[in-house]
Amino acid sequence: MNAAIPPNSGARTEDAVLRLTAVRKAFGATEIIRGVDWSIRAGECHVLIGPNGAGKSTLFHLISGRYSANSGTIHLHGKDITKLSASRISRAGLGRSFQTNNLFDRLSVFENARMGALRAVGYGPSFWRRLPRGGAADRRALSVLEEVGLLEHCHKPAGLLAYADQRALEIALALAGGQQVLLLDEPTAGMNREETHRIIGLLKRLREADPNRTIVIIEHDMDVVFELADRISVLVYGEIIASDRPASVRADPRVQAAYVGIAPPTAKEPIACQR
Repeated sequence: MNAAIPPNSGARTEDAVLRLTAVRKAFGATEIIRGVDWSIRAGECHVLIGPNGAGKSTLFHLISGRYSANSGTIHLHGKDITKLSASRISRAGLGRSFQTNNLFDRLSVFENARMGALRAVGYGPSFWRRLPRGGAADRRALSVLEEVGLLEHCHKPAGLLAYADQRALEIALALAGGQQVLLLDEPTAGMNREETHRIIGLLKRLREADPNRTIVIIEHDMDVVFELADRISVLVYGEIIASDRPASVRADPRVQAAYVGIAPPTAKEPIACQR
């Protein structure tokens, strides 16, 4: 591991745009998140991996305000968001997509994007108010749809989009609010190889368009992980056991034992982490 970077943090504290300290979450007597310390550096693509049931989505729910932590603290842009509601955390600069479709299927692609843009242009939750045509929300929505490659589908009902396009629209909604930190929960889940490559390309373009944009991804596809990640963190049974650059994580015997299922090597028999 890189000695300059603590093995369970992923970034120096002073660089962190998102920082979790001793975060715990239990449901009844079952502890799911067990004292996580985790930091994400501004502008990086950080991928969270781990076995099924490790607590990855629960950790995202805690960060985004869907669940409340039992103990510990969560800071976003240096602000304590531990006790804030999901809407206030979103306004503080964090966008989120989910494993499953979270769109308004009967609304058009444009109308979905405009819903995401409302808060970014100063509108509160009063969605019954008449919006001016061609106003700031419309311009923001069209700009985001162009960014994710969906402008040509803007009048199509979201429910009729191809699956990869629906996932791209979910990313557009996360972008439309102007958030600089994006949590993407398995953005390529259920996709074929062609669709997966399309989403990889989209995420790369988003980073190129705004180097300050921070993307945190839960992902199971190791090809996607190593294609995108600046850093990888490994969550096992509610604890982050490794967090570093991809090559270091791939070679970590703890990751091989806990995630890949390979016994730790002896001193005479080094092994490389397999995809």
